[in-house]
Amino acid sequence: MEVQKEYVRDFNSVLVDFLTVAAEDPRISPIHISLYAAILHQYKLQEYKLPVSVYSKDLMRLAKISAKTYHKSMQELHRYGFIHYLPSYNPVLGSLVYPIKLNAA
Repeated sequence: MEVQKEYVRDFNSVLVDFLTVAAEDPRISPIHISLYAAILHQYKLQEYKLPVSVYSKDLMRLAKISAKTYHKSMQELHRYGFIHYLPSYNPVLGSLVYPIKLNAA
């Protein structure tokens, strides 16, 4: 049974919390930070509605990364617990992303 994660709903603190936690996490690179910022940009454009519907081509353009880097980094952000990522594998339907609430101390 999977533990229910609490998803971000407050845009004002999400980037600060992410950067605070990411600064102490040696697995997080500038690529992850750029991709996370691109996800938050889409979140804002979609009027802060969850889930965030994303298209890889848009996020790759915003984050300035390649397709290979995009897929690897999205999976890592998911695996590391920063986002919940539901890929669609359909070019017409966007993938879904839920930023996860972080405990930044």
